[in-house]
Amino acid sequence: MTTPQPRIEDAKLMARVAQGDENACRLLVQRHLNPLVGLAIRMTGNKSEAEDIAQEAFVRLWKQSHDWQAKAKISTWLYRVAHNLAIDAIRRKDRQKLSVSDQVEISENTTSAQNNQDHMLHQQDITRQVETAISRLPERQRTAITLVHHRDMSNKEAANIMDISVDALESLLARGRKSLKKTLLESRADLLGATS
Repeated sequence: MTTPQPRIEDAKLMARVAQGDENACRLLVQRHLNPLVGLAIRMTGNKSEAEDIAQEAFVRLWKQSHDWQAKAKISTWLYRVAHNLAIDAIRRKDRQKLSVSDQVEISENTTSAQNNQDHMLHQQDITRQVETAISRLPERQRTAITLVHHRDMSNKEAANIMDISVDALESLLARGRKSLKKTLLESRADLLGATS
Protein backbone atom coordinates (compact mmCIF):
# COMPACT_ATOMS: atom_id res chain seq x y z
CA MET A 1 0.00 0.00 0.00
CA THR A 2 2.82 2.44 0.75
CA THR A 3 4.72 1.75 -2.49
CA PRO A 4 2.03 2.86 -5.00
CA GLN A 5 0.83 5.80 -2.87
CA PRO A 6 3.49 8.37 -3.96
CA ARG A 7 2.89 7.35 -7.59
CA ILE A 8 -0.86 7.88 -7.22
CA GLU A 9 -0.29 11.19 -5.49
CA ASP A 10 2.17 12.33 -8.17
CA ALA A 11 -0.27 11.31 -10.90
CA LYS A 12 -3.05 13.32 -9.23
CA LEU A 13 -0.71 16.29 -8.91
CA MET A 14 0.19 16.03 -12.61
CA ALA A 15 -3.50 16.11 -13.52
CA ARG A 16 -3.81 19.30 -11.48
CA VAL A 17 -0.65 20.73 -13.14
CA ALA A 18 -2.28 20.12 -16.54
CA GLN A 19 -5.19 22.30 -15.36
CA GLY A 20 -2.80 25.10 -14.39
CA ASP A 21 -2.70 24.46 -10.62
CA GLU A 22 0.43 26.27 -9.40
CA ASN A 23 0.17 24.69 -5.94
CA ALA A 24 0.41 21.22 -7.53
CA CYS A 25 3.59 22.39 -9.32
CA ARG A 26 5.05 23.56 -6.01
CA LEU A 27 4.22 20.26 -4.30
CA LEU A 28 5.93 18.23 -7.04
CA VAL A 29 8.99 20.46 -6.89
CA GLN A 30 9.16 20.15 -3.08
CA ARG A 31 8.90 16.38 -3.37
CA HIS A 32 11.52 15.83 -6.08
CA LEU A 33 13.89 18.82 -6.28
CA ASN A 34 16.54 17.86 -3.70
CA PRO A 35 17.13 14.32 -5.04
CA LEU A 36 17.40 15.66 -8.60
CA VAL A 37 19.91 18.33 -7.61
CA GLY A 38 21.87 15.71 -5.65
CA LEU A 39 22.08 13.42 -8.67
CA ALA A 40 23.15 16.25 -10.95
CA ILE A 41 25.80 17.48 -8.47
CA ARG A 42 27.28 13.99 -8.28
CA MET A 43 27.39 13.77 -12.05
CA THR A 44 28.64 17.26 -12.91
CA GLY A 45 30.47 18.33 -9.75
CA ASN A 46 28.90 21.77 -10.02
CA LYS A 47 26.03 22.90 -7.77
CA SER A 48 24.92 25.80 -9.95
CA GLU A 49 24.85 23.61 -13.04
CA ALA A 50 23.01 20.90 -11.07
CA GLU A 51 20.30 23.38 -10.06
CA ASP A 52 19.90 24.42 -13.70
CA ILE A 53 19.59 20.78 -14.73
CA ALA A 54 16.90 20.10 -12.11
CA GLN A 55 15.01 23.23 -13.17
CA GLU A 56 15.13 22.18 -16.83
CA ALA A 57 13.85 18.70 -15.88
CA PHE A 58 10.81 20.29 -14.22
CA VAL A 59 10.22 22.59 -17.19
CA ARG A 60 10.15 19.53 -19.43
CA LEU A 61 7.77 17.80 -17.02
CA TRP A 62 5.38 20.77 -17.09
CA LYS A 63 5.42 20.69 -20.89
CA GLN A 64 4.41 17.01 -20.71
CA SER A 65 1.59 17.59 -18.21
CA HIS A 66 -1.27 17.63 -20.75
CA ASP A 67 -0.13 14.34 -22.30
CA TRP A 68 1.10 12.68 -19.08
CA GLN A 69 0.17 9.03 -18.67
CA ALA A 70 0.82 7.42 -15.29
CA LYS A 71 2.71 4.45 -16.75
CA ALA A 72 5.98 5.34 -15.03
CA LYS A 73 6.71 7.03 -11.74
CA ILE A 74 7.28 10.75 -12.09
CA SER A 75 10.46 10.43 -10.01
CA THR A 76 11.85 7.88 -12.49
CA TRP A 77 10.97 10.12 -15.43
CA LEU A 78 12.59 13.14 -13.75
CA TYR A 79 15.73 11.17 -12.88
CA ARG A 80 16.07 9.98 -16.46
CA VAL A 81 15.69 13.52 -17.84
CA ALA A 82 18.15 14.92 -15.26
CA HIS A 83 20.58 12.09 -16.04
CA ASN A 84 20.45 12.86 -19.76
CA LEU A 85 20.80 16.61 -19.18
CA ALA A 86 23.81 16.02 -16.92
CA ILE A 87 25.46 13.83 -19.55
CA ASP A 88 24.87 16.59 -22.12
CA ALA A 89 26.47 19.11 -19.74
CA ILE A 90 29.46 16.85 -19.18
CA ARG A 91 29.93 16.41 -22.90
CA ARG A 92 29.64 20.16 -23.48
CA LYS A 93 32.52 20.68 -21.10
CA ASP A 94 34.51 18.16 -23.16
CA ARG A 95 34.88 16.02 -20.07
CA GLN A 96 36.83 18.76 -18.36
CA LYS A 97 36.59 17.83 -14.70
CA LEU A 98 35.93 20.41 -12.07
CA SER A 99 38.59 20.07 -9.45
CA VAL A 100 37.05 19.42 -6.07
CA SER A 101 39.93 21.30 -4.50
CA ASP A 102 38.71 24.47 -6.24
CA GLN A 103 35.44 24.16 -4.35
CA VAL A 104 36.98 23.94 -0.90
CA GLU A 105 38.96 26.86 0.48
CA ILE A 106 41.30 25.85 3.27
CA SER A 107 42.33 28.57 5.64
CA GLU A 108 46.08 28.97 6.04
CA ASN A 109 45.64 30.63 9.44
CA THR A 110 46.34 28.02 12.08
CA THR A 111 46.16 29.06 15.70
CA SER A 112 45.47 27.41 19.05
CA ALA A 113 43.04 24.75 17.72
CA GLN A 114 45.71 23.11 15.54
CA ASN A 115 44.81 19.50 16.36
CA ASN A 116 41.09 19.97 15.67
CA GLN A 117 41.82 21.87 12.50
CA ASP A 118 44.29 19.22 11.35
CA HIS A 119 41.67 16.53 11.93
CA MET A 120 39.04 18.54 10.06
CA LEU A 121 41.42 19.17 7.16
CA HIS A 122 42.34 15.50 7.06
CA GLN A 123 38.64 14.56 6.88
CA GLN A 124 38.10 17.11 4.12
CA ASP A 125 41.07 15.66 2.26
CA ILE A 126 39.66 12.14 2.51
CA THR A 127 36.29 13.37 1.23
CA ARG A 128 38.00 15.28 -1.57
CA GLN A 129 40.01 12.24 -2.65
CA VAL A 130 36.94 9.99 -2.66
CA GLU A 131 34.90 12.57 -4.60
CA THR A 132 37.77 13.06 -7.04
CA ALA A 133 38.03 9.29 -7.56
CA ILE A 134 34.28 9.12 -8.26
CA SER A 135 34.46 12.09 -10.64
CA ARG A 136 37.20 10.34 -12.66
CA LEU A 137 35.08 7.27 -13.34
CA PRO A 138 33.62 6.97 -16.84
CA GLU A 139 30.25 8.74 -16.89
CA ARG A 140 28.11 5.58 -17.00
CA GLN A 141 29.95 3.98 -14.07
CA ARG A 142 29.75 7.26 -12.13
CA THR A 143 26.01 7.49 -12.79
CA ALA A 144 25.38 3.88 -11.75
CA ILE A 145 27.33 4.33 -8.50
CA THR A 146 25.56 7.63 -7.78
CA LEU A 147 22.06 6.26 -8.34
CA VAL A 148 22.57 3.06 -6.34
CA HIS A 149 24.88 4.18 -3.54
CA HIS A 150 24.08 7.86 -3.11
CA ARG A 151 20.41 7.98 -4.11
CA ASP A 152 19.67 4.55 -2.54
CA MET A 153 17.85 3.26 -5.61
CA SER A 154 17.33 -0.39 -6.37
CA ASN A 155 19.30 -1.83 -9.28
CA LYS A 156 16.05 -2.11 -11.23
CA GLU A 157 15.17 1.59 -10.71
CA ALA A 158 18.68 2.74 -11.62
CA ALA A 159 18.74 0.52 -14.73
CA ASN A 160 15.39 1.97 -15.79
CA ILE A 161 16.67 5.54 -15.42
CA MET A 162 19.82 4.73 -17.38
CA ASP A 163 17.74 2.84 -19.97
CA ILE A 164 19.86 -0.31 -19.66
CA SER A 165 19.29 -3.84 -18.40
CA VAL A 166 19.82 -4.75 -14.75
CA ASP A 167 22.72 -7.01 -15.83
CA ALA A 168 24.37 -4.10 -17.64
CA LEU A 169 23.90 -1.90 -14.55
CA GLU A 170 25.45 -4.55 -12.30
CA SER A 171 28.40 -4.77 -14.67
CA LEU A 172 28.86 -0.98 -14.52
CA LEU A 173 28.65 -1.09 -10.72
CA ALA A 174 31.23 -3.88 -10.50
CA ARG A 175 33.66 -2.09 -12.83
CA GLY A 176 33.11 1.23 -11.04
CA ARG A 177 33.70 -0.29 -7.59
CA LYS A 178 36.82 -2.09 -8.82
CA SER A 179 38.20 1.13 -10.31
CA LEU A 180 37.41 3.11 -7.13
CA LYS A 181 39.07 0.47 -4.97
CA LYS A 182 42.21 0.52 -7.11
CA THR A 183 42.38 4.34 -7.15
CA LEU A 184 41.81 4.64 -3.41
CA LEU A 185 44.34 1.90 -2.60
CA GLU A 186 46.92 3.75 -4.68
CA SER A 187 46.35 6.87 -2.61
CA ARG A 188 46.09 4.93 0.67
CA ALA A 189 49.17 6.55 2.17
CA ASP A 190 47.65 9.99 1.55
CA LEU A 191 44.30 8.87 2.97
CA LEU A 192 46.05 7.62 6.11
CA GLY A 193 47.88 10.90 6.49
CA ALA A 194 51.36 9.76 5.54
CA THR A 195 53.70 12.24 3.91
CA SER A 196 54.90 11.59 0.41
